[in-house]
Amino acid sequence: MSTEATSRADRTAPAPGALLLCRAEPDSVAPVARLLRERMLLTRAGEGWSVLVPEDGPWRRGEEPVDRVLTGWATALAVGAPWPVLALWWDADRGGYTLAAGFRRPVGYIWLANGTPAGEDEAMRTFASRLDLDPVLDVQSLDHLARPDPAKDARARLRGLLAVLTRAGLDLPAGLAPGEPTDRLREVARDRPDARPVAGEGPQDAVRGGLEAVAGRRLTPWLPWSGDPKARTLALAQMAVGLPLAVWGLRHRSGGWLTAGALLLAHGTLGLSYDLTHPRD
Repeated sequence: MSTEATSRADRTAPAPGALLLCRAEPDSVAPVARLLRERMLLTRAGEGWSVLVPEDGPWRRGEEPVDRVLTGWATALAVGAPWPVLALWWDADRGGYTLAAGFRRPVGYIWLANGTPAGEDEAMRTFASRLDLDPVLDVQSLDHLARPDPAKDARARLRGLLAVLTRAGLDLPAGLAPGEPTDRLREVARDRPDARPVAGEGPQDAVRGGLEAVAGRRLTPWLPWSGDPKARTLALAQMAVGLPLAVWGLRHRSGGWLTAGALLLAHGTLGLSYDLTHPRD
């Protein structure tokens, strides 16, 4: 390839970017998103959906791959909320998604830059199941995304994924599209009339505020200050899972997974400390 052709290919290669789609209203997402302690913009993305647009990220400084960061962030958000989180990410070589829901193992799929599928078909079916998508129509569309198609690159594949989710109420604002660089996504989000900034706050206040905001009557017994035995069980489970996650993230210098582990430890510590300092009658 000539120098001119190489330069032209470099200009057309998408810069790294990412979006976090939450299946919840912005008012429920905001307090939980603060737990990440990252600067983001939050706006509505359809009926029952919200989107978080990172204002910056370690991938821009070459510190960590965008897919690893987003997987950790999605996991951290999902363990602190009763709704699923879908992370979309892309760089010059690949594009893909990670779906996190509660304490279940995240599921994801990857396409090479030219659109070549590089994931497992079962991931698509798990994706559909966890989002309660149509088991026939939507699964057929997802299966098609996992088949070779020389006419579709990674960006087109991600747009196809979003098209499937429109039938589940997703309506991503114009301009917030896969393949766009972080700066462009931030500019588009800022222009939205309902956009709001999300910034970090004190760890304990954020944890408590986030739990109160997302918890409904069904989840109340699991809250640290509920006085229910279930709260202690959950706190111990969170610490048991959070510690190895945090250690793994520290050893591998993965800020995303370190955040997920730290969040679980914060939840568990808060629950256990409250249980010990407020004994039941």
